[in-house]
Amino acid sequence: MPPTSSPRPPAGGPPPVPADRRRWLVLSVGMLAMTAGCTFQFGLAYLIPALRTQGLSLAAAGLLAAAPTAGLLATLIAWGAAADRWGERIVLSSGLGLAGVVLLAAATADHPVALGICFLLAGAAGASVHASSGRLIMGWFGAAERGLAMGIRQTAQPLGVAVAALALPSLAAAGSAPALVFMGACCLAAALLVAALVRDPRRAAAGQAAVAASPYRTPVLWRIHAASALLIVPQFTVATFAPVFLVDVQRFDPATAGQLLAAGQAGGAVARLAAGWWSDRVGSRLRPMRITSLAIAAVVALLAVTGRSPVAVAVLLAAAIVTVSPNGLAFTAVAEHAGRAWSGRALGIQNTAQNAVASATPPILGALIAGAGYGTAFAAILAFPLLAAVLIPTRAEDRDPEPATGTLTATRQ
Repeated sequence: MPPTSSPRPPAGGPPPVPADRRRWLVLSVGMLAMTAGCTFQFGLAYLIPALRTQGLSLAAAGLLAAAPTAGLLATLIAWGAAADRWGERIVLSSGLGLAGVVLLAAATADHPVALGICFLLAGAAGASVHASSGRLIMGWFGAAERGLAMGIRQTAQPLGVAVAALALPSLAAAGSAPALVFMGACCLAAALLVAALVRDPRRAAAGQAAVAASPYRTPVLWRIHAASALLIVPQFTVATFAPVFLVDVQRFDPATAGQLLAAGQAGGAVARLAAGWWSDRVGSRLRPMRITSLAIAAVVALLAVTGRSPVAVAVLLAAAIVTVSPNGLAFTAVAEHAGRAWSGRALGIQNTAQNAVASATPPILGALIAGAGYGTAFAAILAFPLLAAVLIPTRAEDRDPEPATGTLTATRQ
């Protein structure tokens, strides 16, 4: 269960914030922190036009936009281990603070190599948000609310991309520097909010001892990681190729295609919230995740057979919503089965596996689409959600319905 009281402040200090309010404050700040990180980690594609006007080729600009993801992959597990050892507050604030400083330095870079190094380092520092913000939810929320809380947290990624889409093109009209200053300032502001408002939850000593052993001695977490990575393939296939499918196959103009897919992104955020609420109501993360995996397989199969039919547009929109919906369920399941002592590292491994698959999916599927067409490509990815449904270890919840339970208290660190 979540903490029932906050620590008593020093004499003469401000009154304590009730734990019920504190946990929602922590969730809100953690979500803002993740939004700030995702704005530059996944939103630099909106700087590509500005980078090209500065003389870079499309390939070079695309490589720069991908640099934060490469940095993120290199440090996710390390940040998770740091969160397990020193707590979420220090990891979140220091990682975002470092990312903000590096992005401000990038605004002064006058060579593509220097800019790429800055983006790489900013991604490595900003990876802290993925390992820590989910771990905070694990500690502050009980099982009956944790799915919804993690669903709220997971909306930060599309929100961060939306912020980039709205802000970066106009800021970069006269060059990339103002956009980089904006992103750096957002990271620094989020770091200050975390330092000022976030308090780490803590387990009582007995609870700590109960979960100190590695949860990787059994196959449960490995199976959740594998299933989650498999589900990334249809998600990133749809996310990457939906715009060009609508323009090239369905003859949409780019602006209309963008508006339709923006609606799909909003629907995906709602779907993540709904999936989290559903998992709280049924007391399971993995059974809803399996059902959702089968739904993804069904919609992918429909995409493969509808092809150039106008019906394919509605199916594509449904796919954009359904394919992103199990993400929060997987993260909640990983954190719960890892327990507080291991959740940071486990979430780091989860993020690393998913981002590695996400990086490989567009070039492989792009080559398949170019050679065999969209129908064949969609048929080829049908196996991934089906295999994921088989791998999801639903029986683990029957044996251990809430692996992460324990006495939680708040601590000021």
